[in-house]
Amino acid sequence: MREVVLDTETTGFDPESGDRIVEIGAVELWNHVATGKTYHVYINPQRSMPQEAFEVHGLGDEFLADKPLFKDIAQSFVDFVQDSPLVIHNASFDMKFLNAELKWDGRPPLPMDQAIDTLLIARKKFPGSPASLDALCRRFGIDNSSRTLHGALLDSEILAEVYLELIGGRQPDFGLSAAPGEDAGGDTGGSSWRPGKRPTPLPSRITPEEAEAHAAFIAKMGDDALWKKLG
Repeated sequence: MREVVLDTETTGFDPESGDRIVEIGAVELWNHVATGKTYHVYINPQRSMPQEAFEVHGLGDEFLADKPLFKDIAQSFVDFVQDSPLVIHNASFDMKFLNAELKWDGRPPLPMDQAIDTLLIARKKFPGSPASLDALCRRFGIDNSSRTLHGALLDSEILAEVYLELIGGRQPDFGLSAAPGEDAGGDTGGSSWRPGKRPTPLPSRITPEEAEAHAAFIAKMGDDALWKKLG
């Protein structure tokens, strides 16, 4: 199952008041394992960056001036997220901005039920406790020391770790998965790694003698034996 852990940075709190997205970061998970494939882009908001937003994100007008507009990256963004579940902390905020930008570009919105809100998961799992990303990092012992400023890609990478802890740990389904970028034989494949079928089936571990003894045993059970009917 493919999931996309996503975060945005914005000029403020309300797109209807003129605030815009200035950064999108996303991390791909496959069966709850990071594949190494990411999406990251800075965006020119076509407006001045407020001082308070600059202090939080460290993104100023001069830095953003030569960055693409949202309409220039909209297709690459849509191509990356596809219809995969979007893991977002405080999803209503990011979805509000993403759908506003998509609407202004004449594109259909992302369905709200496509989002998995880790803030709601955390509040349900730990009622009454702080549920910010930093608080959850402290709870799960996740290193977020590099998070001196809010950055979309870094926050997505941290959120991916938090999300896996929230749903039961790094391997919630107890699957024996190879590390991202590594197949069952140990060869690295970078971001193209995906679990797949074995190219050659494993040989049978039943010896010819065991197979013969089993066939003789089934023969004694008569024509109505269930194993005979099922082949």
